[in-house]
Amino acid sequence: MSPAKSRCGPLLNSICFAATVRPMHSDIVDLRSFYSTPLGRLAEHAIAMALSSIWESIPNERLVGLGYTLPWLDRFGVDAERVFAFMPATQGAVVWPANGPVATALVFDEELPLHDASVDRMLLVHSLEHAENPRETLNEIWRVLSPAGRVVIVVPNRRGMWARFEHTPFGTGRPYSRGQLSELLREANFTPARWSGALYFPPSQRRFLMRFHNLLERSGRKMWPMFSGIIAVEAQKRLFQGIPVAQRASRRVFVPVLSPQGAPGLGRHWQRVRQPDRLFGMRHGLPPGTSA
Repeated sequence: MSPAKSRCGPLLNSICFAATVRPMHSDIVDLRSFYSTPLGRLAEHAIAMALSSIWESIPNERLVGLGYTLPWLDRFGVDAERVFAFMPATQGAVVWPANGPVATALVFDEELPLHDASVDRMLLVHSLEHAENPRETLNEIWRVLSPAGRVVIVVPNRRGMWARFEHTPFGTGRPYSRGQLSELLREANFTPARWSGALYFPPSQRRFLMRFHNLLERSGRKMWPMFSGIIAVEAQKRLFQGIPVAQRASRRVFVPVLSPQGAPGLGRHWQRVRQPDRLFGMRHGLPPGTSA
């Protein structure tokens, strides 16, 4: 028996193991499959209700979603001037919307392909909990947001049931408590303004329990709000504090590669490689081909 299991006791082994050893990324195929199930549709609706309570309407805004945000961009991006869906390379991307010009892009969350102060609002779902460096991701979001820009984040709740089971996307990645998320936002020069929660009903696929999801969702908001499945927060960009400028010695680059995926065809994957910053090496007298 592993050390993690021995500390939990025989009755809590499965729950503790799921909380300590879990995959760090959700694949785009798994995400789409989950939200096409009855449980996924209930989760999508519950999260939309939580976002509605903290989402202030901004006419003609420039909205960008990071992670898997397609179900909610369709709902909240109707009045936006332009909407883009950025998907991390470790997750994968799909074509969206079905009709019209494609508005999706495969990106690295620490180097977004946007100019400074070019976005009014960013929505993060299935994103921050999978980020390699959450603070660097938030710093990059701070850069691309306008002076009055806002970021809306949805993450799994560390205290909730949904973070304990891996048959949903909320059981992967790094869950947060409200205090941890608030501290992380303040370190990245954001001020949390509005909070909300959702997914108070259990992540059960039994139709008998799913019939009572409305009752459990309403009851949970009143009786056990700290045990929500997800935490949603809207934070505003803070401008009155200086930000130190640091130069990166290496830069993460994503290049498409072909790898065998079984007979008879080949599949396209994205491989992560690190390349040395040549300018950094030139400035510090390093020979070509070496990293700092």
